[in-house]
Amino acid sequence: MKTATRIKHITKANVNSILDKVEKPKKMIGLMIQEMEDAVIDLKSSVAARIEEKSGAEIERKLLQQRIERWEARAKMAVEKDRDDMAKDALLEKKRAERALEILENDFKQFETLITDGRSSIVELEEKLELVHQRQRLLIQRGIHAVEKKKAFETLRHAESNEAYRRFLELEAKIERIEAEAEIAGFSAPSDAEDSFSKMESDGAIELALAALKKSLKKVIKEKE
Repeated sequence: MKTATRIKHITKANVNSILDKVEKPKKMIGLMIQEMEDAVIDLKSSVAARIEEKSGAEIERKLLQQRIERWEARAKMAVEKDRDDMAKDALLEKKRAERALEILENDFKQFETLITDGRSSIVELEEKLELVHQRQRLLIQRGIHAVEKKKAFETLRHAESNEAYRRFLELEAKIERIEAEAEIAGFSAPSDAEDSFSKMESDGAIELALAALKKSLKKVIKEKE
């Protein structure tokens, strides 16, 4: 049955794997729901048709059973009338009716199997449809988030491979190098003029310290005298 095959594919569908392939989650989920609802309608129609066929088979079965009983009665009547030839004809018709009933019984079992399987599939699909309806909003948001996240990563990868971004990184590295060189230059050795003045200032201080020391020693000597 095409409908049964279709239902099998739908009921086994993994919602997450579907969302991985879509660019418009809301539209995709709407289409999926519509497909599931259509499948339920088709399946119910198919089950209804099988039930109708089963009802027709039940009527035919009763008619065959009545036919078997009638030909059996006729065979008995022919035997009672010493009409073996007619009894044989009646038994032949009875045998034909029994074979037809046997075939019909097999068809009857097939109808029951199809109806049972169809009803089971309807229940299963309706449960999944209800679940999709309940989680529809969340699934849509998850789908939108997944698509946006994917686009963000693609944009980032594109930016990293972009020529303008590469030049920006080179410029940034060059500025950092210049800043480092400027910082190093601030710690360079003093000039010759600065050395001379520093030495002069240091010598003057030493001379003053020496004069103060001599004066202090002279004072001590005088006090001892």
